[in-house]
Amino acid sequence: MEAPETRLSSIFIIPLMQFLVGVCLFVALLNGQRDLTVLGLLVLGIMIGARLWSRVGLSGIRCSSMVDKDKLFPDESLALEASVENAKFLPVWLRMGVPVTGALEPSSGQSGLTGECGLLWYQKARFTWGLVARRRGIYRIGQAHMRAGDLFGFFTKEKSAGAEMQVIVYPRLVPLKPFPLPRRDFFGVPGAKSPVQDPVYILGTRDYQHWRPARHIHWKASAHHNRLQEKVFEPSEQEKVLLALEVSRFERDHASENFEQTLEVVGSLAVQCHQRGYALGFVTNAVVEGGPCILPIGRSLQQVPFILEILARIKMRAEGSLADILYRALELPWGVSCVHFSYEQDGGTPSSAQYFRNKRIPTIFVMGSSPGPCAGDRHTLRGTVYSLDEIRIEGARKP
Repeated sequence: MEAPETRLSSIFIIPLMQFLVGVCLFVALLNGQRDLTVLGLLVLGIMIGARLWSRVGLSGIRCSSMVDKDKLFPDESLALEASVENAKFLPVWLRMGVPVTGALEPSSGQSGLTGECGLLWYQKARFTWGLVARRRGIYRIGQAHMRAGDLFGFFTKEKSAGAEMQVIVYPRLVPLKPFPLPRRDFFGVPGAKSPVQDPVYILGTRDYQHWRPARHIHWKASAHHNRLQEKVFEPSEQEKVLLALEVSRFERDHASENFEQTLEVVGSLAVQCHQRGYALGFVTNAVVEGGPCILPIGRSLQQVPFILEILARIKMRAEGSLADILYRALELPWGVSCVHFSYEQDGGTPSSAQYFRNKRIPTIFVMGSSPGPCAGDRHTLRGTVYSLDEIRIEGARKP
């Protein structure tokens, strides 16, 4: 945010001018000039009173700020509200500004977030600004910077108040072309902890519960026990998908635009898989500002927001090898499928592919670079390989 312009409120606040007024007053007193004496006393009295007024102007000033939402997508708006209260009997003049960083821009087209008002005794004022998030990232809204003084605005004092805030801008969600994920079985494999019941695996029978579907009634068992019996099914584990992101080649080739497009596809795929009921996990070798680089596979409602927040915090800078993270720090349950994102297959991608082959994990590889003359070499990964353009609908944005 640009600093508000500061202008000279009066020439009489300049020490030299105050000295000259004092000299004029002294001369007027010596020569008995009553009108000039009254004028000099009045000017000096106003200056001295205004200076004392400004010194206590910021005492009793309370300030708080808040945003209506701190997590959003690109091109969405948020409202920043700052409240200030003059909790004393002395009125003050106040100018306020709030610094913002990064791609948060005022929606009104202003160059900065500033406001100005006069506060009477025990009066409150409220400033509201609209901000638009232009791109993915973590942005900070700083403390409110206040400048207060006398009602003439001759002398001012400055201070910062309120708390700093953090705004998380997720990657943009984009529509994806349909492409099959590697799956082992429609119902997965039996698993006692899954809430999804598989009609293939029947554990036994029990007394029929009236709220259960009638199609689950076991008629032979009901006839044998002379009362209605229902089938008890064994739960099954549903599809589990690991999203892996290798950033080494993005960093080396300075492919920032392609990197952002890849993050958009990762986030969109995570939302799509969550809507299908898949369990999700995420791993990357990128630097994650203030967050983890690994999110274990889970099915909670917060799994997708966690993945989107990690994507918002990611920097295009590698921290170690993705293969080392997979071998040392990640434990995968049985039945996992993987979608691996990278810029090209060289670098750390072959090592990660070898890890998934050893674990017998079916993997789809998505390359951020456009297919070139050597696109046939991608088949050496021994898995289905797509380019980013083959799964991303170009020019479309998800509503």
